[in-house]
Amino acid sequence: MKNSALLLFATILFSNAINAQLKPVKYADGNQVLNGLSIKAAKKSSNNPGILLLPAWLGIDKASKDIAENLSKLGYTVFIADIYGEGNYPKNTSEAGKQAGFYKTNFAAYQKRIDAALKELIKSGANADNIVAIGYCFGGTGVLEAARGHLNVKGVASFHGSLARDASRPVEPITAKVLICHGADDPFESKEEITAFQQEMRDSKADWQMIYYANAVHSFTNPEAGSDNSKGAAYNPVAAKRAFEHLQLFLNEVLKK
Repeated sequence: MKNSALLLFATILFSNAINAQLKPVKYADGNQVLNGLSIKAAKKSSNNPGILLLPAWLGIDKASKDIAENLSKLGYTVFIADIYGEGNYPKNTSEAGKQAGFYKTNFAAYQKRIDAALKELIKSGANADNIVAIGYCFGGTGVLEAARGHLNVKGVASFHGSLARDASRPVEPITAKVLICHGADDPFESKEEITAFQQEMRDSKADWQMIYYANAVHSFTNPEAGSDNSKGAAYNPVAAKRAFEHLQLFLNEVLKK
């Protein structure tokens, strides 16, 4: 009996270890082939909360993979979206800027690409009505488009993402809860854009919050961004830790575990 119990325990541990690994997922948006990553929650939950993760402008990177694995350990099924697709992956920041710029301008295409990833998250086992979208830099812009486009997410969290929005676009009600984690010294976001964004949140009647982190610039959550704030983008471990803690508070409030 004792040996049987030990064998069962070992089987459960092995099964959880297999489930809690990033797995490649090939999917599509129309004719465009996409390659995302999925990871199941390390602990099963009757509510199956899910997180859609939109990476920064270079695409799926180590930072996004590490975040997905950490969130899996906290009990969330996570899907990392591929926005660009096969044949379009940027080789450098110049190409990334052009690719990201296209989707920022063509926001409907960005929303459609995000929705394709959202469907894959649900296929991975997440409850369709219990999902939050989070994004970093370019991905932070994307989650705001998910909220503006009324995608089926209960909340969105943007980390050092662009807040800019074409002023000619009509302001519509936003029902998803919104969390903005922003570097207080981020040089890439103007005071005018921040003011316009905050007014948009008020006009859309959104439930929103915006948190500033001292001595933090762009990309403050990414360990590969270096440590030189004078370059405009740099890792700040204190701000990154605080931002992740604020994300957990947000998830605990918005999602059912």
